[in-house]
Amino acid sequence: MRDQPEQQAPPVQRLRIRYAKRGRLRFTSHRDFSRAFERAVFRARVPMAYSSGFNPHPRISYAGAAPTGSASEAEFLEIALAEVVDPADIAASLAEALPDGLDVLAVVDVAATAPGSLSDRLEASHWRLDLACTPDDAAAAVARFLATDEVLVERMTKKGLRSFDARAAVVALAVDDTPGGGAALDLVLRHTVPAVRPDDVLSALRRVADLDPGEAPLLTRLAQGPLDAATGEVGDPLAAS
Repeated sequence: MRDQPEQQAPPVQRLRIRYAKRGRLRFTSHRDFSRAFERAVFRARVPMAYSSGFNPHPRISYAGAAPTGSASEAEFLEIALAEVVDPADIAASLAEALPDGLDVLAVVDVAATAPGSLSDRLEASHWRLDLACTPDDAAAAVARFLATDEVLVERMTKKGLRSFDARAAVVALAVDDTPGGGAALDLVLRHTVPAVRPDDVLSALRRVADLDPGEAPLLTRLAQGPLDAATGEVGDPLAAS
């Protein structure tokens, strides 16, 4: 009879981490990042709590990862620890262990944040979309998009080709001029099922107004968190209650 696996002790502390994906590291897939992060916690000697079973693994929960190729200033994860530590020490250790471009921005104790799971706190995202088109063309396309009740787009998913309404997820969309030419879209997206991504909104703009955003628009998530229904602003999921 096979021996039963050792049962691990429950975690004594949970930390939530905000990190950024910058520069060339924005092309890191979620799987690549998770591997890099697990190596980093090992090198930084973070006292991780482990799951029970025949193949224990460090207790790391990821939430709301940005699409591969998108830059982000607001990625989040949660780790469970076997010892109580100072979050500032963990932030410093991980900053040294992670490669440049995967940058730790904040580490907080879960006990100091608002109640609820991390994933439940991530209700919307604030994006900046840098496009290779004129501000006038972008503004005309945005106006037509916002005046349309429904804009169906298609995207290949793990479950096959899906069609969904990109307009329904858009809380706010506006155009900003950029100093070097081109245009930037300021976008707030509500997190929906299926998820509507910034590139889906660009597909919708092409569909309703034939907008050409250029070959490689830069998509940057600026914030991710609870959505204020009154103002349309995206809050901080690591804020205290």
